[in-house]
Amino acid sequence: MPETPSPFGVSTWRAKSISAFIAAALVAAVFYFSFHQLAYAWNWSAVLKYRQNLLAGWCTTIFISIASLLLSTLIGTAFALLRRSTLLPLRYFGNIYVELIRGTPLLVQILIFFYVVADAFHVGNRYVAGVLILSGFSGAYISEIIRAGIESIAESQLESARAIGFTPFQTYRFVIFPQAIQLTLPPLVGQFVSLIKDSSLLSIIAVGEFTQAARDVNSVTYSTLEAYLPLAIGYLVLTLPISLWARNLERKSRFES
Repeated sequence: MPETPSPFGVSTWRAKSISAFIAAALVAAVFYFSFHQLAYAWNWSAVLKYRQNLLAGWCTTIFISIASLLLSTLIGTAFALLRRSTLLPLRYFGNIYVELIRGTPLLVQILIFFYVVADAFHVGNRYVAGVLILSGFSGAYISEIIRAGIESIAESQLESARAIGFTPFQTYRFVIFPQAIQLTLPPLVGQFVSLIKDSSLLSIIAVGEFTQAARDVNSVTYSTLEAYLPLAIGYLVLTLPISLWARNLERKSRFES
């Protein structure tokens, strides 16, 4: 299939490539000029000695993010269903949880959960506590995403499911969830990106993730930029492909709808 020409007589793919290159060059020029004006004495050799520490912290961030994503998806689905329950106590419990978590900073939640709640329940492992904290925080947002996806299903489809004798479980299994998943997948992927970046706040309770590793390297080498620039690149390596995937899913969802 021939490429669609742009208004300037250039193929669409080539025009996009040229535009992306120009934009990237402009960003690179801004950063180059800024660092050049800073006249900073780089000391990469000191940081390279601790590259294994940074790599270990990066891998820990991946593990914490994946574990938190799986658990937060379960939590979000459960509370999305609770908020649609016909039992008022369950519905109000779900509403309180979502509003409380979404209305308070994650930093405060980390401190309260780790030093108060986790201590009361004898959860001494910082990594377990970190996964639970991130899961509880992200679960509130996932709950809203899933609830919105469920409520976007037309009422006529639910009435049709009841008319042919579907139980509530069968209605969710065969009618609601297949469509809701398609609608909610792009924002869920976006929430995963936020979850990866939010994991950096776990460094305040000494969880040895990527940000904590960069802080440790900085405290030993006194090379701030050299320690934190790999941190930014490491997070981009994780989040940029996921962000591009989320955009692709959004385009497909709009097309199929």
